[in-house]
Amino acid sequence: MNRFRWFYHPIFIFVFSIVALAASLFLYIYWYIEVSAGLQAVVAKHHLDPDQFFEAQTWVVILVLSILVGIILIGVFLIFIYNQRTLQLYQTQRNFINSFTHELKTPVTSLRLYLDTFAKYELSREDQIKYIEFMIQDVDRLLNNITRIMNLAKLESRSYRNEFMESDLVQTVQRFCKANSGLFRNCEISIHNPAGTPFPYRINPTLFDIFLMNILTNAVRYNASDVPRVDIRFLPEKKRLKVQFEDNGIGIEKSEVKKIFRKFYRPGPANDLTARGSGLGLYMVQQIAKIHKGEVSAQSEGTGKGSVITLTLPLRLQPAG
Repeated sequence: MNRFRWFYHPIFIFVFSIVALAASLFLYIYWYIEVSAGLQAVVAKHHLDPDQFFEAQTWVVILVLSILVGIILIGVFLIFIYNQRTLQLYQTQRNFINSFTHELKTPVTSLRLYLDTFAKYELSREDQIKYIEFMIQDVDRLLNNITRIMNLAKLESRSYRNEFMESDLVQTVQRFCKANSGLFRNCEISIHNPAGTPFPYRINPTLFDIFLMNILTNAVRYNASDVPRVDIRFLPEKKRLKVQFEDNGIGIEKSEVKKIFRKFYRPGPANDLTARGSGLGLYMVQQIAKIHKGEVSAQSEGTGKGSVITLTLPLRLQPAG
């Protein structure tokens, strides 16, 4: 499909529309000068009824011109749609830059304040430790934002393509949760495998960790419960495996469900810089799913009713015994 991407390029569509317009004008002139002259000669030579021939000729010209005009209109319409999408992407990117700048500036300002406090005042050891912990949190926030941008760049460059290995998905998720238990210590994460069988699959370990990190981080971040809870279920269905991540978070409005995987998309007003998140987490989740030949979807009964993120992968069934 990538080989034919140029076919949908607006420049090609524009040139094609201009060529169609030029062709319609050329055919108009050709039919009414060259062909008409030729038909008149044939009619005069064979003493035929001219009305029959020129009436048919007129309808052919009208039909051809109608088709060409239709092609022109379709081309102009496609260019208009592309321009609107480009404008929307530009607006979204501008909002992302503004919000992400805010995400970077806030921890930097906080770090500057703490460092100024250290420089100006004599602090007790207890206060020093407290401020240092705050500074570490700000540094982690900065590193997380920078890492997310770097991972996005690698994803879109497809530089991970040759780093795959076969792993059991259940063990991979269990290992990830155990290794990052400190990040989710206030969260209940339960892994359910009703089939009781392993599910080997070729994955990129780094990308799959990013996939899990983004989903679980969102489940905790967008959660108003005293104890955030995530249930991870492995559900084989014929030739597919569904991995469901169900949380008890704030949920998703039904009008937002199909939008949350868009690049730079954040729920709420477009110019709201206080909206949480960078708009990249679930976009990266979707891209990683595609790289693994899978797809990801979201479900929610509405605000306050939690949400379910489902990863669907082609399943290679293992022979019994």
